[in-house]
Amino acid sequence: MITFREIDDAAPALAHSPMVRGLEKTFAWIAENGGIPLTPSKAFKRVFVHWAASEFDWPGHTEADLFAVNKVLIEWDFPPLMLLHDLMIAMKLGRHYKGQFRLTKAGQALVGHPGRIFNTVVPFFLFRVDHAASSRFSDEPPLGNWDIFLNVLNVETEDGATGADLRRVFYGEPEPGFDAMMSGLYVQVLRPLCWAGLLAKQNGASPYRSEDAMFAKTPLWRSALVLDTDAEVAPATRH
Repeated sequence: MITFREIDDAAPALAHSPMVRGLEKTFAWIAENGGIPLTPSKAFKRVFVHWAASEFDWPGHTEADLFAVNKVLIEWDFPPLMLLHDLMIAMKLGRHYKGQFRLTKAGQALVGHPGRIFNTVVPFFLFRVDHAASSRFSDEPPLGNWDIFLNVLNVETEDGATGADLRRVFYGEPEPGFDAMMSGLYVQVLRPLCWAGLLAKQNGASPYRSEDAMFAKTPLWRSALVLDTDAEVAPATRH
């Protein structure tokens, strides 16, 4: 059974969560502008996408990263922003109204409360979103369950581990050629944990090779999660 501790709004560890930061920035825009303008297809308009690219400072999707491959940005070009938009709709934190995206009462209750944002949104994001749906490969095999992933990662990433190390721990040595298991492990497990702020990813020689990247727990992991394998982690690092 996975248990989350309640995170206080003033907890310094929240600074490690791109998701919390992105939602806080989004709420600030709405407070200042009354709502986010939408295209006819109900995507966020470019004026907000460009602002978000600058303000979110999302690892792997910074303003410099995004404009390195695009002269102008639409929501589709900024996957974490698409994710936040979809999450807010799915969780009924916001809605489309008269050409704008506006917060609902449930969304307004999170404004100014980063701990409440984490406590509300991150469990939903991790455990109820179909992360495989964002993969380029529709035939990726099923990978396991979150109880196994989090308890194993709790031990294996204590001092950092590469994606390749983690792939071997979960599934053994890969076969030659494209490694669907490594791709699936990254898209369905490691990336969501990084976006939530529980893991941090340090790229290897290539930012596109998750097997070479180093993954380590952030202070937010230690503050937020209560896991069966906590007893296997050095006592000096446990909370």
